Formats: sequence, C-alpha cells, structure tokens
Amino acid sequence: MANDQTLILASGSPRRVELLAQVGIEPKRLMPMDLDESPRRTEHPRSLAWRLSVEKARAAAAVLKGMDEARGAYLLAADTVVSVGRRILQKPESVSEATAALTLLSGRSHRVYTGICLITPDGSVRQKVVDTKVRFRRLTSHDIESYLASGQWRGKAGGYAIQGIAGSFVVKLVGSYTNVVGLPLTETVALLSGEGFNVHDAWLEG
Repeated sequence: MANDQTLILASGSPRRVELLAQVGIEPKRLMPMDLDESPRRTEHPRSLAWRLSVEKARAAAAVLKGMDEARGAYLLAADTVVSVGRRILQKPESVSEATAALTLLSGRSHRVYTGICLITPDGSVRQKVVDTKVRFRRLTSHDIESYLASGQWRGKAGGYAIQGIAGSFVVKLVGSYTNVVGLPLTETVALLSGEGFNVHDAWLEG
C-alpha cells in the first residue's frame, strides 16, 4: 500500500510537496541537497536538468546510507531548468537579475525542463526529463515592477512561479503544466508505479 511504503524527497520545495500531495503521496522526509547548480561550459539546459536531478538523488542516498529509515525507501529527486534557446535562466539572487530574466521572457517563448530521478529500494536508478514550452505575453514595465514587488520571483527558476501571479503572463503552454510548477505529475507517478510504488491506495481512501 502507498501509505505503507516510504518515499524520501531530495528537495525542500513546498511546490513539489504540494504536487505529490495532490496525488495522495506524502514524503516521509524532505532532504534538500545544497549542490552547485551552475551549468558546465556548453551544457545544454536539458542535460543540466538531467545531471542535477541524479546528483541530488545520489547525494541524498549517500547521506542516508546505512540509516534504518532508508531501508526499503524510494528516493526521489528533481531539478527544474528554464531556458531561452540554450541560454539558461537560473534562480535570480537580486531584483536586477529577476528584472533581466522577466525582460528576456517578455513576449517570447521559453522552455522548462525538469529532470526527475528515482532510486528504488534495490538501488536501481531511473531518470526522465520532461520538457514544456511556455510563451509569455509582452510585459510592460509596470507588470515587471509590480511582480517584483510581490516577491514571488524569489527562489524560482527563471524568476517566476506559474502557479502565482505569473500565471497571468502565459498566453500559450505546450506540455505539462505541473512540470512548470516543478514536478511533472504524470511522469512522476508513472515512474513510481513502474517501480512498484503503489500510488492508488490513497485514491481509494478519498
């Protein structure tokens, strides 16, 4: 049963926790991994999402090694990357960086890649990268200034959170909405189910 199985999430993201709760999954433990997320020279955005997700999963697995709570546990990690072409937009650390990101995204399409990595109880590693195309309407300077004042850009890849005010910026989305939020649910549930994690019992409980 899903609630008899253990999932450890190698992330501290409230958004990922909320998305898992949406499908009846509650991680037993959150383990955010503090890794250098800087892209390597010439690294493609998709490759970066892939690499960081597995590095976070393996880092968490190394910390958990030998601990009782890790026995029989599934370990899930994810990393989301926003890009315009090959240009990667990382989490802005200042208002000026967030302004530059939103200005770049204004009136154009960009891609959101989320790498997901699952380490199963027997140590097998399963990975997938999900890609969503998003187009923003043209943003006015007032749009950008007001959004920055809201603070919703902080800690977000690309400087925005689609589930908040920035949802009003989106004129077209092709692919997974939950991927843009931070965890593609269809692919995550399929990955877990395919490796024997029963996600359905919680649904039957209502």
